[in-house]
Amino acid sequence: MTDDAHTAPRGVGVVVVAAGSGARLGAQVPKAAVRLAGRTLLARAVERVLAVDGLSCLVLVVPAALAGPEHWDLGELPAHAAFVAGGAERTESVAAGLAAVGEDCDVVLVHDAARCLAPTEVFDRVVAAVRAGADGVVPGLPVVDTVKTVDADGFVTGTPERTTLRAVQTPQGFRREVLIAAHAGGKVATDDAALVERTGRRVLVVDGDPMAFKVTTRDDLERAERLVAGA
Repeated sequence: MTDDAHTAPRGVGVVVVAAGSGARLGAQVPKAAVRLAGRTLLARAVERVLAVDGLSCLVLVVPAALAGPEHWDLGELPAHAAFVAGGAERTESVAAGLAAVGEDCDVVLVHDAARCLAPTEVFDRVVAAVRAGADGVVPGLPVVDTVKTVDADGFVTGTPERTTLRAVQTPQGFRREVLIAAHAGGKVATDDAALVERTGRRVLVVDGDPMAFKVTTRDDLERAERLVAGA
């Protein structure tokens, strides 16, 4: 545990990444603008983020042409909410959002709008683990399938021990300075935890939630619609 983990906690900043194209959904609009039971995926995600304990900065990273609340059916937003134009890659979008997080936030969470049904409890669990001293924290679920590694020709090269594997979700949480340092390296990764790992920092996995699945395909959207209808 680091010394600064014992300092008085400040605020929590949440960067919601919502700049994806939605191509795999077959949508004619950016993915986060797709409607789920009448509301955009971004609106569904933000609803849960707004209930996060200690939230003091919300940054929504969206396509440049849609950088305003009028495009998203979000309802009333807090004064600390801001819109930022995303980049061509996810890493660029997160970096843009991170730059807009206020310095009063000592914990920063990065969340994919496509995981629009992630319960607020997962956010609070991640924040608590960062507050307890972890450099980085990700929610994850045990992997139930047997996983194989393969070579370029498709031949199996190994079978990882399933008990050591986790399917990682968002929100991912970090001490502010740790995430800034990770992005300063200019590397690209599929998630922010990988960037932090490359700096030599350790990332803790806490319990995720099945509701935090990512809406990527039409089947995922239909699953989310069934869950919302049954809520």
